[in-house]
Amino acid sequence: MIRDTFTSDDPEIYVEKAQGGQYASKLRGYFIIKDTKLKFNAVAFGRIGGHNISLNLTKKTLSKLKELGYDTEDFQLVLQRKLVEGQVTLIDPTTKTEIKP
Repeated sequence: MIRDTFTSDDPEIYVEKAQGGQYASKLRGYFIIKDTKLKFNAVAFGRIGGHNISLNLTKKTLSKLKELGYDTEDFQLVLQRKLVEGQVTLIDPTTKTEIKP
């Protein structure tokens, strides 16, 4: 089990674009950690075997995470878990406002 070790500065994840297909969805968004906004891209998929996320962070984002004092591999696992569990805020791409459930 992956434990969230970033409780004091938990990343807030925002999904700006989700484009879905039958088996996978492309996600684009950003997360905020320590007052720093960093972008991500991901592919969400799942059927047999459960849901999963293929997360893509740029070298610049990984470098910034190291600069902020994070282990990048552990941090990516936290982001993947939060994405799979739906712990995100959806942003309307036209109005740039939060979509309320």
